[in-house]
Amino acid sequence: MNCLSQMDSLPDALLQFIISNLTAARDVAACNCVSKRWKESTDSVKSILFPRNSFESIMETQDSDTIVLKMISSFRRLEELVVFSPFTSKGLASWMMRVGSSLRLLELRMDNLASDEVIIEGPLKLDCVGLAKNLESLKLWGVLMMSPPKWDIFPNLRSLEIVGARTNDSELSHALRACPNLSNLLLLACEGVKSISIDLPYLEHCKLDFYGPGNTLLVLTSPRIVSLDVQGCSWIRVLETSFLKNLSISNIAGRVYMVDFRNLSSLEALSIRGVQWCWDALSIILQQARDVKHLFMKVEFTGNESLQPFPEIDFVEFFNNHPKLQTFNIHGAMFAALCQKNSLKKLETGFAIPCLKEVVITVRSPLNAEQKMNTLESLVKYARDLKRMVIRILQMKSNHSSADDFCGDICKFYHMHKHLVQIE
Repeated sequence: MNCLSQMDSLPDALLQFIISNLTAARDVAACNCVSKRWKESTDSVKSILFPRNSFESIMETQDSDTIVLKMISSFRRLEELVVFSPFTSKGLASWMMRVGSSLRLLELRMDNLASDEVIIEGPLKLDCVGLAKNLESLKLWGVLMMSPPKWDIFPNLRSLEIVGARTNDSELSHALRACPNLSNLLLLACEGVKSISIDLPYLEHCKLDFYGPGNTLLVLTSPRIVSLDVQGCSWIRVLETSFLKNLSISNIAGRVYMVDFRNLSSLEALSIRGVQWCWDALSIILQQARDVKHLFMKVEFTGNESLQPFPEIDFVEFFNNHPKLQTFNIHGAMFAALCQKNSLKKLETGFAIPCLKEVVITVRSPLNAEQKMNTLESLVKYARDLKRMVIRILQMKSNHSSADDFCGDICKFYHMHKHLVQIE
């Protein structure tokens, strides 16, 4: 009792500070049990989180909806609401009617993907979100968007994140049009999108992950784009890229047929991944990214239809065309293309790789072992600022007659350059 009396005697300013910084719903609820004064002070809470297990002992979701409503109604001005526990669309509608106008951040675990119940119940959960018109950040998990959400405009929304969604082209386009001032857009594991055109003039950071056969068409018009990460697209057109510094393109399910970037002069980091890229698309983006400083390449094959190996890539020409390259992570196929017998013929005394400091090489085959060792030696010799070389030997075919000899050559190379080389 003495302890409770001391807690209740805290100065008003200190008590308000403590309670206003609480976010977990259970912590806020516990404050209500301390004293009448503490209960009255909980109205200063601005941010509240309901974890997944908040209402495990409650059988009916409608009852948990009522508890949430009662709690958030006691706050003077709620600005951040995060709900991971189950809720109904009617419950969400009642919350948004009560606190929607003051919310700045809303994060909801929708849990719509595994059920078709949302199609017949009303109002739809997505429609209820539209009542929070002053949002600055919105994050939704497990979204079923098979009809256009009834959203007007979110004039203040700067960040939209959707993780796990089943939708289609027109519905997703409709939702994005309601968010014209986004600077951050993240769409992860979005299923059902075949062709999407995004026009967001203030967008700076964008990550798009389209789940499915890997044949999505993307057109992006965002003149301020700084960082772009795209997964699952076969055709990509980005019309304005003057400020683009970080670019990642990956397609593990399909082929990348076409990339169209108007200007990559500001690009500093480029990541290219996938099973198969058409050689025209790959060579164009490498030519445009001349000033790139950090390059990651993991593409297994080229070819428009059938799987084809990489054509020969001239070692000298490649590094002359990328004079600012500082870190280079190169996977087996690309490394093999650099190691063709004619690749090192243009080496001259004036040739140098001026900025390269770290190279990571993944080797998967002992074929052309002599050329590969020559390429490793050339990297050490001509990259005079090289600080670290990592050689990863991955799934080497041990039954191949030259595998043991090749591994022996790599070990000798390691012992000659212990200060630089690391084998994984």
